[in-house]
Amino acid sequence: MRSVTNLGALIDRAGQPDALMIVGVRPGAEPTILSRAALDAMADAFARGLLRAGLRRGERIAILSANRPEYIALLLGAMRAGIVPTPVNYKFPTATIGHVIADCGARLVFCDAARREQLPADLPPDLRVANFDAAGADGLEPWQDPGPFAPIDPRADEVGLLLYTSGSTGRPKGVMLSHASHLWVARTRMAEDELRRDRVLIAAPLYHMNALALALLVCAAGATMVLLPQFEARAYMEAISRYRCSWLTAVPPMISMILRERDAVERADLTSVRVVRMGSAPVNDTLALQTRALLPNARIINAYGTTEGGPIVFTDHPDGLPIPMASVGYPHPQVAVRLVSPGAPEAGVLQMRSPAIMLGYHNRPDTPPPINRGRLLRHGRRVPPGCGRLPHLPGPDRRHVRLRGREHLPLRGRAGDREPSRRAPGLRRAGRGRDQGHQAGGFRRAAPRRRRR
Repeated sequence: MRSVTNLGALIDRAGQPDALMIVGVRPGAEPTILSRAALDAMADAFARGLLRAGLRRGERIAILSANRPEYIALLLGAMRAGIVPTPVNYKFPTATIGHVIADCGARLVFCDAARREQLPADLPPDLRVANFDAAGADGLEPWQDPGPFAPIDPRADEVGLLLYTSGSTGRPKGVMLSHASHLWVARTRMAEDELRRDRVLIAAPLYHMNALALALLVCAAGATMVLLPQFEARAYMEAISRYRCSWLTAVPPMISMILRERDAVERADLTSVRVVRMGSAPVNDTLALQTRALLPNARIINAYGTTEGGPIVFTDHPDGLPIPMASVGYPHPQVAVRLVSPGAPEAGVLQMRSPAIMLGYHNRPDTPPPINRGRLLRHGRRVPPGCGRLPHLPGPDRRHVRLRGREHLPLRGRAGDREPSRRAPGLRRAGRGRDQGHQAGGFRRAAPRRRRR
């Protein structure tokens, strides 16, 4: 995979072509099974078919559907052709779905039968709609052209994926992600964990970074993906038991819903699970203990990430120190992080830089991207001072601080170090000069602005 530059071409080809790659679970029906070769061929067919139908490099398609194997093949195939897939949150109101489709400039919408009715009635007359569940001209046939395809070699600033935020702070924003950004995510996560023998259960929606990044990782690592259309607690436990899933991704509310199904929990065999990666919401101590009891053989990872900055920010402690369950971990060695405020390094607003950072927001001149000239992304999460109820680890830089309700070990580097223990290019130490800032964990921290009178 090292020579791959197109995100759609990241499928691992080192193993057997007939190796099982996707088990698409379908309620009330037999699962859809795709081998590595079958997924590869379907992605190529979509790439050829989209171009044959007249779509051009850089144009967008929207995907409004529950999880299914064809969704992943379409996503990969579009990127191979240089066409930008835009997964759409089907939990949005119809008006917001219409806004996202119009805002991204989609030439074509793929949907499943259940979500076809969520499309607005006033779609442009020239916007084509393809139904995953239909046959003939209304289905996938016009958009597939079987045969081999050579993926395009994208430019560094070329958009590979367009993901929309949840809109919790206003209108959903289109986050433009390069091919290279999530190739780096997949390669970095593969270097940290061998997944080839794992069966990875995905039930979170593919329009969300949590599930989509994991699906891409499975393709790159040559693992097997057990894909549920959506999360339902009993179906989730049944899939773990039936397919012996060993790697899970979840959000804390999913675990809470599972725990409420007590009779199903008692019947389920969940001993195969070795890793569960939770994110997108805080994990409190009670839920952590309940999760350990539910999944006794699993390592529990409390992850932190954003659509704009990617899923890799924190990781294990470099000295092997244990990380509390409520912690999101220690700053990743390939990610530059710092706190910005008069209270840093004990508190402040989180900023980070990594190869996964977005290119910018799509079509939002009213919302400048939160990226400064040094390519540092401002997360907007304020990190308050350390939480005294947690034990302190040895050394002055081992205190815990809280990030959006979750504690984490502070940034590497100490004020007074001769050199920061980790610093990416462009992150300078505070020094003399007109724009002199304050020291923050060995990194420059911007001086507070004076209010104009």
